[in-house]
Amino acid sequence: MGTSPTSFFQPAEWQPHRACWLAFPSHEALWGDLLPRVRAEFTALCRAIANPDPRTGYCYGEPLNILVLDEAGEREAQSLLGALQPQFHRVPFGDIWLRDTAPITLVNEQGDRQLLCLPFNGWGKKYELAGDAELAPRLARLMGLPYRTLSLTLEGGALEVDGEGTCLSTQQCLLNPNRNPGVTVAEVEAHLRDALGVEKVLWIESGLANDHTDGHIDTLVRFVAPATVVCMLPWSREDPNYDVLSAIYQQLQQLTDARGRSLTIIPLPSPGIVTSTQGEILPASYVNFYIANTTVVVPTYGTEADAKAVAAIAELFPSRTTIGLSARTLLEGGGAFHCITQQEL
Repeated sequence: MGTSPTSFFQPAEWQPHRACWLAFPSHEALWGDLLPRVRAEFTALCRAIANPDPRTGYCYGEPLNILVLDEAGEREAQSLLGALQPQFHRVPFGDIWLRDTAPITLVNEQGDRQLLCLPFNGWGKKYELAGDAELAPRLARLMGLPYRTLSLTLEGGALEVDGEGTCLSTQQCLLNPNRNPGVTVAEVEAHLRDALGVEKVLWIESGLANDHTDGHIDTLVRFVAPATVVCMLPWSREDPNYDVLSAIYQQLQQLTDARGRSLTIIPLPSPGIVTSTQGEILPASYVNFYIANTTVVVPTYGTEADAKAVAAIAELFPSRTTIGLSARTLLEGGGAFHCITQQEL
């Protein structure tokens, strides 16, 4: 990577995890009548990540660290998740989107660890919830690791790395004046090179319709191996993201990574039209999967493309078990499985 052995960098998600951090869905004011179903989807995700043996209960996957708000929340979480032997932590948080509010683990070649905290402003001041802006440094202190804070305002879901010097992101998010007014591409790239230990930033222009994150990359393009990415292609002209997804596929064909390699692009189907209980188009994405130690958990939405997408992703991770699970209710809140997880390395 052209860095010294003591330089810190963000590893690729497929590297071994020490644990996965999540926050137990707790806020009735945010979820309303959907909260029981959100908790059911959350519980299924946790089980897939922990990967317990059905006979012995021994968990072969990764340990779970789960945030709860209070004693009552811990009791409720324990009743649903206790068999997975998680560690519960009573910590204030605004909502469950820890990909964006929890710290990122950095490592160096000597095995040292450091945490990177990202300044958070509620996705461009759209959803400013008590506890979220302070969560990253609070968790860093809880974890007992040294940490530093990036001087750009952004979220973890806006960053995708290959662990070999390349970062993917979107201009719609990182250059948005609701986060970093007046910042230039060159300034953003300099910050990311220093913070993440990357050498090259690859830019996608914009993201999915009605995505309140302003185009997070983890719903658009993901690395699945060095120089290999997945993206989605629309099924038909009726796809609400037809133009965006077609443009992303074309953009990826022009890019090379930090080592000069052209990207191998593996297309997945798009879920197509997925609407909320109010009839609004939701930013559904199969790319929002979580790569755990022994499993890959893929969100599904009850569309005809679900099975095809899960099967395609399974082929990319032969050493892991790929599991498709419903994220249909989670999506009502704006995201899916990758959005509510943060790996600790």
